Amino acid sequence: MIALRGIRKRFNEGLPNETEVLHGIDLQVCPGEFACLIGPSGSGKSTLLNLIGLLDRPSAGEFLLKGVAIGEADDDTRTRARLQTLGFVFQFHHLLPAFSALENVMLPGLLRDGSFSAAARANAMALLAAVGLEAATEKKPTELSGGMQQRVAIARALALAPDLVLADEPTGNLDTHSADEAFALLRRFNRERGCAFLIVTHDPRLAARCDRVIELRDGVVVRDAPQTATGPGL
Repeated sequence: MIALRGIRKRFNEGLPNETEVLHGIDLQVCPGEFACLIGPSGSGKSTLLNLIGLLDRPSAGEFLLKGVAIGEADDDTRTRARLQTLGFVFQFHHLLPAFSALENVMLPGLLRDGSFSAAARANAMALLAAVGLEAATEKKPTELSGGMQQRVAIARALALAPDLVLADEPTGNLDTHSADEAFALLRRFNRERGCAFLIVTHDPRLAARCDRVIELRDGVVVRDAPQTATGPGL
């Protein structure tokens, strides 16, 4: 799915305060994997996720997305690749407050196609039903609980049937019960739809229930190992 080779990321390049955050990252994520990325604050996790999500560019190294070099591609190519291949779930759901739950789920299709289509509406309705929100399609985000808003965000991430979903602390703003429900949804969609997940988390309970743990420290991968996931929601 993705292959990173010798990826480095520097900020303030060419200035006296230039800082390198990622130091030659080698990493692969295969189709259908369910992996987590862990590490202390400041280790470079979000920076790495932003690079994989094509939200930023590496300073050096090679980035292959489905076998195609994408790291230095032009902005239009990167935008198309992002919409066609990737889904995103964040700690803060980033739902548009003026839009209903249904319209928020349809947004990726609007960005890709330029309009809301009947097919996109039917798909969004099915996704909201799949996350247990078929009765909340016309509600605005302010009318939903935090856990419900995150379920809308998960449905939105899956709207264009991505090959890989990137989740940055997707349960970090939820109580334990809501976090378990959200995690169980991610696991379910991984198994039922075959999309790969790469999840950044500080929660050791959730990390223990992933199939693979990648640990980042000081901008370097110090552990990358499979594990047997156990626990609720699996």
